[in-house]
Amino acid sequence: MSNQVIHRVQHVYELLQQAEVSKESITPLTKQYPDLTIDEAYQVQLRMIDQKVQKGQKIVGKKIGLTSVAMQQLLGVDQPDYGHLLDSMEASNMGTIHLDELFQPKVEGEIAFVLNKDLTGPDVTVEDVLDATEYISPALEIVDSRITDWNITLADTVADNASSGMFVIGDERYSVTDIDLPSIEMNLFKNGERINTGYGYDVLGHPAKCVAWLANKLSEYNVALKAGEVILSGALSAAIAAEKGDRFTAGFSHIGKVEVMFK
Repeated sequence: MSNQVIHRVQHVYELLQQAEVSKESITPLTKQYPDLTIDEAYQVQLRMIDQKVQKGQKIVGKKIGLTSVAMQQLLGVDQPDYGHLLDSMEASNMGTIHLDELFQPKVEGEIAFVLNKDLTGPDVTVEDVLDATEYISPALEIVDSRITDWNITLADTVADNASSGMFVIGDERYSVTDIDLPSIEMNLFKNGERINTGYGYDVLGHPAKCVAWLANKLSEYNVALKAGEVILSGALSAAIAAEKGDRFTAGFSHIGKVEVMFK
């Protein structure tokens, strides 16, 4: 790794750290460093996660982003991305999230996979994922960005832990053998009004295909998905901005619902 790359990765890391401490968003990283590569952005993300783990936080899972064709086209990419879930990021179902802990949050409805076996790429298949899944649950992901006005490229969001904010897992647990995952319908409600609808097939055609992609992608960094981890398999519809007083509910056919309030 060249000195130039080392300097770039270190400074991007410092910019994101400063934003987290000050709670002030920053200009796009790729405006400051147009040559920032995706691999360098993942190095920044991993450094940030390592720093949090050293301070006592625990990795409890992973999230997959950019699983829809529309979002990939928006950022000009042809593959998803991923981020880490920490225990400090989980909020309770039917609980409350304080907006002052976040920057510019948006809410997505997703299907969460909880694993009972490790998944190690590079040759993980959909069938492997289903075999390694203890259960699925309804979930909300609260995506967030330290980049001003969500003015992001792929490298920006990857460095920023794939724009991860918080997540909520529903109380219901279901076996994947009982449900046709692509046909699951999700309706996302804001303050009781249905805002949008999505289906399991909206994420790479099958939610488990997203998890397989992640396991295979992580193998490039000698990382495996671990038994017990929560995997958020990707947003089934567009993210909706959250403001103080908002209540979000995602209702899923066959697997129940999940809800959170903002104050």
